[in-house]
Amino acid sequence: MKKALAAALVGFAASASLAVPGTASAECGEVSITEMNWASSQIITEVSKFLMEQGYGCTIEKVPSATTTSVASLAENGEPDLVTELWLNSTGAVYAKLEAEGKVSRLADVIAPGGVEGWWVPAYLAEAHPELATIEGILANPDVVGGRFNNCPDGWGCRIVNDNLIKALGVEEAGIEVFDHGSGETLATSIAAAYENKEPWFGYYWGPTAVLGKYEMVKVALGDIDNDVHSANQNKDNPSPGVSDFPPAPVLTVATAALTEREPEIVELMGNVSFEVGLLSGILAWQEENSASAEEAAVYFLTSQSDIWSQWINDDARAKLSNFIQ
Repeated sequence: MKKALAAALVGFAASASLAVPGTASAECGEVSITEMNWASSQIITEVSKFLMEQGYGCTIEKVPSATTTSVASLAENGEPDLVTELWLNSTGAVYAKLEAEGKVSRLADVIAPGGVEGWWVPAYLAEAHPELATIEGILANPDVVGGRFNNCPDGWGCRIVNDNLIKALGVEEAGIEVFDHGSGETLATSIAAAYENKEPWFGYYWGPTAVLGKYEMVKVALGDIDNDVHSANQNKDNPSPGVSDFPPAPVLTVATAALTEREPEIVELMGNVSFEVGLLSGILAWQEENSASAEEAAVYFLTSQSDIWSQWINDDARAKLSNFIQ
């Protein structure tokens, strides 16, 4: 079954490459776009590349990159033209300065409503014990969640926030052991193991990820979002940790001023490209389950979700890609 599906996806990609003769037409020139070093960004880049090439006739250059290097390249060279999946909370003051100077502009929240993070319990546990949907219910029933909080590895930003929340909420005083994972792999494996045996689990995770696409989890309500408190909780030396739920992290597609002037139709297109975070987690789960490449995962999205991406493109591109719109 997997081999047959993979063959079908490859066939789609091959036929798509022939869909629009002469892709490097005068209607669109060369456009460079980041290919970040993580899975979700690579899928977004492959989807965007397909639409720009086959729908708009662009010649696309993928630029291997990461958050800090892409922002540094924008500052130093004004390249690449497009940066996708730029996590705003990881860019520091450099991006803000570029935007203030008019050198770049944000086109879209490419992940909607943004990156999500928080404390979770498995859906089967929350269904059996609805009180676990709030932190108050968990603190009152530590045994029901197994008496353990699965924390981030040391060195991760979430570890600092979690440690401050643990203090502010009195998690250990409530009888819950804090288990600090040594790696992201063991944190993910702990969820998989709990699901396999339908055992209690309580801890931190984030999305979009294959884990949240594969396993149905319920986000525990920690309280209102207070951006000042959350910001203070990112300081490991915070003398007075407070309680704030995790706000969605803005994740952007950014374009240079040069591209905005040169290719307004591409800027309009990329302003429409936005993936709901749950959908993207589902694509990542499919990719992992099928040991698929980013290109194959993009084709999976294009073949199964044409009702979404067909709304991103203009009428001319929609006519060119009509064979792939269900």
